[in-house]
Amino acid sequence: MFRYLLLACVLLALNSLSAQTPPSEPSHADILRGSYGPYRANNDLLSYALDIRVDPVEKTISGKNTIRFRMLKDDGRIQIDLYENLNVDKVLFAGGNLKYRRDAGAVFIDFPQTLKSGKTYSIDFYYSGKPTYGERGGMLFRTDPAGRPWIASSCENPGSSIWWPSKDQWRDEVENMTISVAVPNGLMDISNGRLLGSKDLGDGYTRWDWAVSYPINNYGISINVGRYDHWSEKLGDLDLNFYALPEDIEKAKKQFEQARGMLAAYQHYFGEYPFKRDGYKLIQTPYVGMEHQSAVAYGNRFTNGFVGKDFTGVGISTKFDYIIIHESGHEWFGNSVTAADISDAWIHEGITTYLECLYVEYTFGHDDYLKYVNSYRKMVENKEPVVATRGIAKQLNLDMYTKGALFMHTLRSIVSDDAKWWKLLHGFYQHFKYQNIMTEDVAAWFSRRVGTDLTPVFNQYLRHTAIPKLELRFDESKKEVSYRWRVDEPTFVMPVKVGTPGNWQVVRPTTEWQTLKTSIPPADFTAATDLYFIDIDKR
Repeated sequence: MFRYLLLACVLLALNSLSAQTPPSEPSHADILRGSYGPYRANNDLLSYALDIRVDPVEKTISGKNTIRFRMLKDDGRIQIDLYENLNVDKVLFAGGNLKYRRDAGAVFIDFPQTLKSGKTYSIDFYYSGKPTYGERGGMLFRTDPAGRPWIASSCENPGSSIWWPSKDQWRDEVENMTISVAVPNGLMDISNGRLLGSKDLGDGYTRWDWAVSYPINNYGISINVGRYDHWSEKLGDLDLNFYALPEDIEKAKKQFEQARGMLAAYQHYFGEYPFKRDGYKLIQTPYVGMEHQSAVAYGNRFTNGFVGKDFTGVGISTKFDYIIIHESGHEWFGNSVTAADISDAWIHEGITTYLECLYVEYTFGHDDYLKYVNSYRKMVENKEPVVATRGIAKQLNLDMYTKGALFMHTLRSIVSDDAKWWKLLHGFYQHFKYQNIMTEDVAAWFSRRVGTDLTPVFNQYLRHTAIPKLELRFDESKKEVSYRWRVDEPTFVMPVKVGTPGNWQVVRPTTEWQTLKTSIPPADFTAATDLYFIDIDKR
């Protein structure tokens, strides 16, 4: 995911989670980019052919994107997106120029005749300009320590249209694409998919051609321009390709060995690497990291933890390289299984943060898993719901990561049968791979497989700010404890283990009081808060 946000989030966590700036009202541009309006909904993306030239001196980009799409209804207009600071040079269709209207970051393109439902069309969208870069991402023009150009893209939050013309939303993905990037001789571009080859253009530039053979989300598309050294390996029949600056090659070869253990862990839980035809790449970048599909960006200084820090504070983070483990986990959740709206980004970030925890369990054992997953409790802010308002392009929040992971951990405890849980996780991924889904899809799938309606549980954790609070009221004279959940969801039911460690029993509290006989003194009676992300109110 968008590592600039995570860097800020982790720094917040390391500083006792300083208060966030209150969310601002969405702008007109946020709504245009975030909503699936009629001129997006009327067509289905088929492919992109992005062909660009990058000038490191002028810090400019120019070229075209050939966009193929199928109409889903008769209409004469579509919406493509490009940030206002970039120029629309022309839009061609069947050899002629199309008229268009710009509105914030949207480009509404009009055709001379009605496009027919079921028919396939293509346009050539030419553009140029200086892409921006800010705290949330964009196109980063830097130099490496030797003074050579080093350029990379990262755009989950600001959106793909910050650097190239695209249908900049999460619901619709192309089925495949090509990426051609011309850069000055002596540099190379590493992008998504498989390298088709390179060609000296005879004008001081070399074009690098890549082909993506799977569906891909817009923000997962990337360029990485630099003076790279490359080596390749195999993991079974999966191609592994690694890229690092020449000065860092030995450090990279040592640190990138962790990719093998990561791939082994995630394939154990979810099945084979989802982009096998395109292979797995790990690329050194001038920023900390990002989950670009089949081209994972890495800038974690060849250290364990997060930029060398034990950011969870329990002594486990520094056992592995956070960026390799987290960003690569997005190949399964974020790239293969993709949220259909940025409001559901916990499907990317929360589940992938949970994948970190599974990696810890697979590699270091269950005790370390429990320490690691529960270390995220102190980072949860509960200031806004995890699932945000639909149809608005907004910045991700920390709870999408932390609370999302703790919710998955809680769901495991609700199932309370690890053999069943592993089958559920594997089945969940396999059912939704290469699809774009929403929270409702996740809740419905787990509800069907578990055999009980989990919608109120999903809603409480993801659509409200407060986590469930278990209220315990003791009557020592009767040796009884009364219990219930204090929640926002009126039909909320969730089992929980209560009693004492090593002597738990499962109860099924609702929002109504129930009573349990117990000989355990009130001071000792508790709930398994290491297994469930809950609060306790004991009196």
